Amino acid sequence: MTGPTAAVASTAAAAAASEAEAEAVAAAGVTVLVAPAGPDARRTVRALLLDAAADTLGVPRAGLRIAREPGGRPVLAGTGPPTGAGRPLHVALSHGRDTVAAALTRLGPVGVDVERIRPLPTTGLARRWFDPAEAEWLERQPGPERPTAFLRLWVQKEALGKALGTGLRDGGMRRRVLPPGTPPAGLLAPLPTRPDLALCLPPAPPGLCLAVAVWSPGAAGAPVAPLS
Repeated sequence: MTGPTAAVASTAAAAAASEAEAEAVAAAGVTVLVAPAGPDARRTVRALLLDAAADTLGVPRAGLRIAREPGGRPVLAGTGPPTGAGRPLHVALSHGRDTVAAALTRLGPVGVDVERIRPLPTTGLARRWFDPAEAEWLERQPGPERPTAFLRLWVQKEALGKALGTGLRDGGMRRRVLPPGTPPAGLLAPLPTRPDLALCLPPAPPGLCLAVAVWSPGAAGAPVAPLS
């Protein structure tokens, strides 16, 4: 087969392969690892991420390192994925007070954040940093539930800023996230105002709030699998 017919067949095959890859990537979703921080949280989370990345890519751990984009987003460097492995592996890191988290996915730029639930002056912090509607909602929550409710909003904003590569600059704390009160779930959900952004509050170990964000139009509905 030659000429235009061959070109059409080749294009169709490439499209089918691309669609199959997209489906496989969506099915794989996001892997999230959570672990105690240990005496050196930064060292712990980097080792956690590099071990998982080496296993995912099928390359030696010693050949990988973590670099930073100009905006601060972590990226894998060193030995890359095997030839023909397709989409790059995106990564994210978080280190809280006594816990760290790492996220890996081929869906697109990813962000993760983890926080220990603890007493906080939630009303004052929300009024200062959050969208007014979120602050008003938080004030209506029973007192004992406010720290968890506050931190579920907080970790989403942190994860979203990491996925975008901007952090919390330019009013990041006022970015709207999933509707207040959204319960933990295992699938990424699109933001109503930004369908190219998806967020998830995956079930977390006791005493923790965990959020994952992905910047990709095809991320909504993909699973998020926390491992600890």
